[in-house]
Amino acid sequence: MEEKLISIVIGTRPEAIKLSCLIKLIKNDNKFKLRIILTGQHEEMVSSVLDFFEIMPNINFFAIKKSSNLTDSLSFILKSLNDDFTKNKPDFVIVQGDTTTALAGGLASFYNKIPFGHVEAGLRTESISEPFPEECNRRLISQMASFHFAPTEKAKENLVFNNIKKNIYVTGNTVIDSLKYVINKNVELPKSKLKSHSKKFILATIHRRENWGANLNNIAYALKEVINQNKELYLLIPLHPNKIVSNPITKILGNHPRIDLVQSLSYQEFIKVLNDCYFLLTDSGGLQEESPSLDKPVLVLRNNSERLEAVESGAAKLIGNSYEKIVYETNNLINDKNLYLQMANAHNPFGDGHASKRIRDIIYDFFN
Repeated sequence: MEEKLISIVIGTRPEAIKLSCLIKLIKNDNKFKLRIILTGQHEEMVSSVLDFFEIMPNINFFAIKKSSNLTDSLSFILKSLNDDFTKNKPDFVIVQGDTTTALAGGLASFYNKIPFGHVEAGLRTESISEPFPEECNRRLISQMASFHFAPTEKAKENLVFNNIKKNIYVTGNTVIDSLKYVINKNVELPKSKLKSHSKKFILATIHRRENWGANLNNIAYALKEVINQNKELYLLIPLHPNKIVSNPITKILGNHPRIDLVQSLSYQEFIKVLNDCYFLLTDSGGLQEESPSLDKPVLVLRNNSERLEAVESGAAKLIGNSYEKIVYETNNLINDKNLYLQMANAHNPFGDGHASKRIRDIIYDFFN
């Protein structure tokens, strides 16, 4: 087989995390030439992940400096990718997940008649607008993709239900590959970084658009009430860089003696605190996959989830974003030890840490 050019498109930190192990495998395979394209949808957050995995990108479009809304971002990234594909036409493109970058990567590949693979294909919620715009993005990508790398059997079933029946492969989720890579590094936090260090603490992350505004206030006030009621517990919240999210949280939860609000944690530091926390509250998608791998119960601050495998296994519970429900469900998990153990010991449905290898092998077979 002659050397094939594989272009991998990355825009956000989750994409970088979930593609890094696959990148390392392809980079070390002499059958492929690799081109890593950063769109710049996120900037420093992506760079720190790639630095940790010792990955050097070939180009960065710096989209965050060129666009301020979804329409501008999509059009800028799509145009930039089209130009790059024209100059350096790949034999195969890889996109991941459900971001604006992933959608632009799929469209640019489709317009240029380049086969592309969709990593983490087949996730679905019941509503096309939740999460927004990610749910719509991934449905659109599925209509164009040449290969669908589904993380679970349920994701495969979703694709088949949508009348997509060719080239679906259940690979496991690549986030587990990256998680194992980090855990094996034995990362330690500086002891002075957190006041919750060596304390029993709950970890919380909030950033989804559907939780902006009143819902975000509900979540913050509910978390404050839980910590006030449970004097032995601390709360750690890594703040999202978007001020629409971080400002209300800081206003409501700042200066509390048992609440840590940290401006940033590197990926490896975040996995360290995830591994050390008591349990997690989040509106993130990927954390619903990582937490069960570390035996951490997850309370999901959303009304719908595209990762129902975690809910069905018992590792996660959807609790929404109302003040009363959050206080009740969080206190219930704190006080009911049997419930905690059931969730902590639930089966992890997201894979064995070898998803990247399976995907690399499928791409190789495509060219033979």
